[in-house]
Amino acid sequence: MDYIQKAWFYEQHGTTEVLQYGDFPVPQLGDNQVLVRVRAAALNPVDFRLRNGEIKDTCLEFPVVPGCDVAGVIVDEGDNVSKFSKGDEVYGNIQNFNTGRPKQCGTLTQYTAVEESLIALKPENMSFEEAASFPLALQTAQEGFDRVNFQRGQTVFIVGGAGGVGSLAIQLAKYVYGASKIATTTSTGNVDFLRQLGADMVIDYTKQSYDQIPQKFDFVLDTIGDSHRSYVVAKEKAKIIDIANPSPHPRAESYVVTASGCNLEKLRGYIECEKLKPVIDPICPYAFSNVREAFKHLESGRAKGKIVISPID
Repeated sequence: MDYIQKAWFYEQHGTTEVLQYGDFPVPQLGDNQVLVRVRAAALNPVDFRLRNGEIKDTCLEFPVVPGCDVAGVIVDEGDNVSKFSKGDEVYGNIQNFNTGRPKQCGTLTQYTAVEESLIALKPENMSFEEAASFPLALQTAQEGFDRVNFQRGQTVFIVGGAGGVGSLAIQLAKYVYGASKIATTTSTGNVDFLRQLGADMVIDYTKQSYDQIPQKFDFVLDTIGDSHRSYVVAKEKAKIIDIANPSPHPRAESYVVTASGCNLEKLRGYIECEKLKPVIDPICPYAFSNVREAFKHLESGRAKGKIVISPID
């Protein structure tokens, strides 16, 4: 195969204007890695926060190909790979930020290398675009529920239900973790959509503030970094997680998600029986040539679900 591929990358921190399209080396495989021909990729807020320098102390090595989420086909494998073979259709979050610096070659590229422990076989009922929309957002929501040891029958308040993490957190709460009541916030245009996803109470934040909500909840999952205000809906001893604010309310916990193919496998049955469904912004998929526009849409804060890039050519 060719050792030079097409990719989107940046050589300095900045706005979408620093993104360049051009030639980039195909990454060399480690013994525990597979090489994936990327069929679809998805964007996450961490991608633009790394690009604009908002996230510090990551030891980024320029040039950087952004992207965490991937779905594609294995075309090569390292010597110690045992779970997968050439031709397997896989998906996953290739960036495990808990183990050191981010990979220089992310997923907005034709080929990417990833440890076999970070990926899973693509569910048969999903397209590559649907599969690419899942990994990081699904793992983030899943880890939130697991960190607080959420119990069946408890109640949850999800701040930002229409986003990539929030829309999956609603479904996880209902179908996987057995919440007795799911409340969430959104803007006026998404109220009916979130009820259809499984939310029991949808608060239009343009019409109702947190302190106007009489009920208190066992768990507050804040996906938009608003815990300094949303904490008021938590019970006195309730757990609060804020995934988007590096300096959350003192009662809230933040964390860096742990990438894991095993966690995706645990949810495979829910995905294949369509209890967990992908939520992709209606504008998507963006063409590979329109990555800058895709980032601008994500950074506007108006995306509904995930931003997906496909085909990658």
